Amino acid sequence: MAAALTPQQLSETHRPTLDQALETIGTRAYWSPHPEHPKAYGEGGAPGSLGAAEGKAAFDAVLNTRFDLDQPGTDGWTGGEVSPYGPELGVEYPHADIDVLLPAMKSGTAAWRAAGPETRALVCLEVLSRISARTHELAHAVMHTSGQAFMMAFQAGGPHAQDRGLEAVAYAYQEQTRTPGSADWSKPQGKRDPLKLTKTFTTSGRGIALVIGCNTFPTWNGYPGLFASLATGNPVLVKPHPRAVLPLALTVRIAREVLAEAGFDPNLVALAAERPGEGIAKSLAVRPEIRIIDYTGSTAFGDWLEANARQAQVYTEKAGVNTIVVDSTDDYRGLLANVAFSLSLYSGQMCTTPQNLLIPRDGITTDAGPKSYDEVVSDIAAAVNGLLGDDARAAALLGALVNPDVKARVEAAGELGEVALPSRAVANAEFPGAVVRTPVVVKLDGTKTDEDAAYFSECFGPVSFAVAVESTDAALELLRRTIREKGAMTVGAYTTSPEVERAIEDVCLDESAQLSLNLTGGVYVNQTAAFSDFHGSGGNPAANAALCDAAFVANRFRVVEVRRQA
Repeated sequence: MAAALTPQQLSETHRPTLDQALETIGTRAYWSPHPEHPKAYGEGGAPGSLGAAEGKAAFDAVLNTRFDLDQPGTDGWTGGEVSPYGPELGVEYPHADIDVLLPAMKSGTAAWRAAGPETRALVCLEVLSRISARTHELAHAVMHTSGQAFMMAFQAGGPHAQDRGLEAVAYAYQEQTRTPGSADWSKPQGKRDPLKLTKTFTTSGRGIALVIGCNTFPTWNGYPGLFASLATGNPVLVKPHPRAVLPLALTVRIAREVLAEAGFDPNLVALAAERPGEGIAKSLAVRPEIRIIDYTGSTAFGDWLEANARQAQVYTEKAGVNTIVVDSTDDYRGLLANVAFSLSLYSGQMCTTPQNLLIPRDGITTDAGPKSYDEVVSDIAAAVNGLLGDDARAAALLGALVNPDVKARVEAAGELGEVALPSRAVANAEFPGAVVRTPVVVKLDGTKTDEDAAYFSECFGPVSFAVAVESTDAALELLRRTIREKGAMTVGAYTTSPEVERAIEDVCLDESAQLSLNLTGGVYVNQTAAFSDFHGSGGNPAANAALCDAAFVANRFRVVEVRRQA
């Protein structure tokens, strides 16, 4: 059957987008082809896209059904997702016999390799375009598996995730095309005829890539690895978190449809849903067919993958202890508002949420006069209360706690020290079954620097520690140790001193941590923009890779040379 999507059609539709993405990763300017506003979709919006009502109807139509993907090796059905907002999703997914599925995934590799970097990139952009058209549907899927509030699920799970996928494709294309496809080689031999060869250089993927999905950001964290591996010529097996299958299952279905329409084997992308308690990630990770692994989740399993999946190139984003150093500010109200929002967004369930607030015991200088440690902590608590005082507004910002472990950590935080800001339950009028909690802030003594100090471990969720330190210098020493030993995805700092600013910068440069300075407006330390900001650095224990840079894609393929006598 002839391909419904020809290379010419793909090029006419998507080559301008690819060119713009390539330009933007060089300039680091703001750009996104995926609209953030819900009204940009549906009637009067992006052509062919689902509007709000259509997207909700499409999501509802999937509930309580079998999600057939027509994959080889299906030996049963599995499911069991329950929304953090209360309802059971009731979706059943195909359970795969891996011994059947993996060989089937490899069968289409030769044609995918022969297609070349440009065609692979353009097919990936067609997949992303169709995902974008269904952003409203995917937003509900992300919301009801992660606990994100709808607007965050729409933006972070939709356009922002799609941007990260496109960014990965751009880097993949750029790295694969550094080497020319062919070359004529001639070496002079004096009076004799020159030695002549013709050479071809073909990019070849490493093998099957495994994407191990996470519960909190299934698409945002899943798309970079998925599209980086697919664009570099590798089949991709997607193993979702058992509580967040639907967003990635929808993604896999769309990818399989596009691959088939473009004339490629749809089994280049497949889903590996697991039965309750099955834990297939470990067994998959060490199979010889798996040559690339992308993982977001706990440090313990990330460390296990790095130590045991020796046959694969492993990319991990694990836990870190994110820190804000408060030295001084010329916009105290802006500082308070910015920090309060950062602590509250998605109930602190982001790998970039600040946890430790390092504040000098003797206080700080501000445009509102000197503020003692107790005043700063009290004012941060008041800012959080002011932000979240109305339940409807709070529910829209906090979302829901993703699992009972987070709730347990919030409830136990008060035992760690003096509570400066107690957590409270928030009622969600639309979803009475949602578990919603405001942040808790606990005062801790920063002179207790033993390994058991609470602020040396990640306390995932809406829990933050206001750590009293002897001085800014002491804060920087603690910051350095924390990054070096525990890792950090983000560091924030507030200072009016050029000397302190340079000192903080030096720590972050030495320890490879991404730094945000003096944020007092509408940009927050726990947010990053694709094509411009790097998410993680790959240089400290929180992650061994950055989203996205050349290192994230370059080791997913090899260049194979063939020489011929001219």
